[in-house]
Amino acid sequence: MSELIPQFGGTIWTLAAFVIALAVIVTVHEYGHYIVGRWSGIRAEVFSVGFGPRLFARRDRRGTVWQIAAIPLGGYVRFLGDANAASAGTGRQVDPAFRRQTLTGAPLWARFSTLLAGPVFNFILSILIFAGFAFTQGLPTQEVQLGTIAPAPPQVVNELQAGDLVRAIDGNPVTNWGDIGAVADKLPIAAQHEWRVERDGTEITVAGPDPLPPRISGVAPRSAAADAGLRAGDVVIGIDDQPISRFSQMPEMVKAAQGKALLLDVWRPGSGTAQYSLLPKEQDIPKADGGYEKRWLIGVTGGSGYFEPATRSVGLFEGLWLGIAQTRDIILSSLSGMWAMITGQIGSCNLGGAISIAESTGQAASQGAGNFLWWIAVLSAAIGFLNLLPIPVLDGGHLMFYIFEAVIGRPPSDRMLNFLTSLGMAAVLGLMIFGLTNDLFCP
Repeated sequence: MSELIPQFGGTIWTLAAFVIALAVIVTVHEYGHYIVGRWSGIRAEVFSVGFGPRLFARRDRRGTVWQIAAIPLGGYVRFLGDANAASAGTGRQVDPAFRRQTLTGAPLWARFSTLLAGPVFNFILSILIFAGFAFTQGLPTQEVQLGTIAPAPPQVVNELQAGDLVRAIDGNPVTNWGDIGAVADKLPIAAQHEWRVERDGTEITVAGPDPLPPRISGVAPRSAAADAGLRAGDVVIGIDDQPISRFSQMPEMVKAAQGKALLLDVWRPGSGTAQYSLLPKEQDIPKADGGYEKRWLIGVTGGSGYFEPATRSVGLFEGLWLGIAQTRDIILSSLSGMWAMITGQIGSCNLGGAISIAESTGQAASQGAGNFLWWIAVLSAAIGFLNLLPIPVLDGGHLMFYIFEAVIGRPPSDRMLNFLTSLGMAAVLGLMIFGLTNDLFCP
């Protein structure tokens, strides 16, 4: 899939990637408001992709104008009687006969469902994308069977073949994929090991590499590795002139550097060996037993070796469940990170703004269409969560007003609504400015 999107670089391409991602996420969000509002009997007058002057428009048979506007930084649905694109109450006189078709005149259940639908559709988008990856890529087989053999540096001896069933490494039994890491911990760090495999029904011993070599499987956006231009598939063969054979050596050497620049010798398939200078970044990382700890990181993850696991197909419900679980994890991670910042467990620099999101989006796109699509799913889940925060001007704030109305039996007064909405607007603008300041001044 990496050929579907060109290698993004520079400000223009970063902005282009950001605009595309934002357009997809916001359009899905607003379509959730629109379609559930329509089903609930609320009439949409305008569905706009973008803001500002209209570039293209078409009116459908229901009277809704579908338009593309000149400023592609979001979008909106304007319902009948709305004062503005934010659906901020009834700002225009509406014939009493059509009041039921306005957002303010609709029953409470219809208003609640319509507002809730935006974030829910963001979650649905994330679930479908993650499930799509599960459907197309499959899941590793239960037995440790090798799939595609990945390219390796010339000095690496690798006699493994696609289809091999791994039985043991240096005499240590391997029965499932979880054994690979456990066995690697027992092995001495060496460039070569004895692999016992079943091939064509016969068990044989072949020479193979370390089971967890320093081969990069993923690069985190806005990390030191991303800034330096490292990619998935690269193999780190040395750090500061010290050769390495196992991925676990990398975090130890990064930690020992304590933030000092590292010189990595990297082998790239089709390109050979080159050197990259990286400046590790200190980050707050969740601990397994709760809480956070600071670590020096370069932003790379390791894979399963110089091979991809053989995979099995994923059923419909299993794939959807995997998509739900992945989306749930992003929401819980966002909630945990926000609480950790509020309680002072982690630094405020963890809150990024528009610049950091745009840079991350551009770097994800530079890794190929698959990574770009995955990042859109991550952003969609995060934006859906943020929109549910109980802050007036966000969907969550409106939902809190509706809950108040359901409990008390009447909506908040106009004076209270205006006051809380002003506070909410100030809070949102403050967070935006704070995030932008972090983008510019945080390391």
